[in-house]
Amino acid sequence: MKYTTLPNTDIKVSKICLGTMTWGNQNTEIEGHEQMDSALEKGVNFFDTAELYPVPATPETYGATEKIIGTWFKKTGNRNKIVLASKIAGGGDYTSHIRTGGFTKENITKAIEGSLQRLQTDYIDLYQLHWPDRGVNCFGIRDYPYKTAKAAAENHLEILETLNSFVKQGKIKHIGLSNETPWGTMKYLETAKEYNLPKMSTIQNSYSLIHRSYEYGMSEVSLRENIGLLAYSPLAQGVLSGKYLGGKTPKGARGTLFPRFIARYMTDGSQKAVFEYQKIAEKYGVTLSQLALAYIHQLPFVTSTIIGATNLTQLNENIESINIELSGETLTEIEKIHTIIPNPAP
Repeated sequence: MKYTTLPNTDIKVSKICLGTMTWGNQNTEIEGHEQMDSALEKGVNFFDTAELYPVPATPETYGATEKIIGTWFKKTGNRNKIVLASKIAGGGDYTSHIRTGGFTKENITKAIEGSLQRLQTDYIDLYQLHWPDRGVNCFGIRDYPYKTAKAAAENHLEILETLNSFVKQGKIKHIGLSNETPWGTMKYLETAKEYNLPKMSTIQNSYSLIHRSYEYGMSEVSLRENIGLLAYSPLAQGVLSGKYLGGKTPKGARGTLFPRFIARYMTDGSQKAVFEYQKIAEKYGVTLSQLALAYIHQLPFVTSTIIGATNLTQLNENIESINIELSGETLTEIEKIHTIIPNPAP
């Protein structure tokens, strides 16, 4: 395994982060425990979760993933071996079963205390805002939704002051963003600097070979402001494994069970790009998944790549990608495809 540090901290984290979004829905508690055992054995010390998980989110499964991690901590005593990240859900109809009112002091307090209880821990190493409450272009929305976005943005000062109160209590160690824009990120950074409050350490946005829009502004923010990307959906919900090519619908696959989650990655342009990337992977003797992950690992603005799997075979293949070094020739071939078919998935 390869390691780095969370920006602006002394916390060492693996360059691969274990994602947990399927535990409690597609995966049982036993399977979640097996994945954590296997990942830790292979050097992965960074786990990411959220109060919302598993996804699809329902009132019945709310918090189930955090509970599975909590029972693993209790069973194994491995809490001190793991850098743990979690998130408070943003607003909107999708999370109306959780709470309303956005990132208020009351809501942040309830969310953190609830996560700590489910996770059976006294602290969370990295606590993130899952998505902005004002309306932005993420989750398959390509362009800024200026017609529907809220006129007023979040109260950045109140949010940072509330999070800082939990930092002082030792209940969270560091803070981060997710699904944020350059404007939102800079607003948090400027507010933190002006009022001497904790700085956002990371930002968890989607990034993959067919969705590289992070490079339109956010990558510069990452590099110049030292806020590291935690790249999620690096395989585009499994599309970049190649298993859906040719209209295939593999039994038990996420895209087969929940087709709406992969719809954004199944455009004609995406399928053409995936087909071309598949040829590169075959040429150099790696799997398409490993090619896609290895590309992200080498980017200078990426702190860690979040991988998710529904079985140990997938998990092991994805973790092995950390040992793959892409040659200059391979990178050139990837960029040629990107030039012809740039960002086909929103």
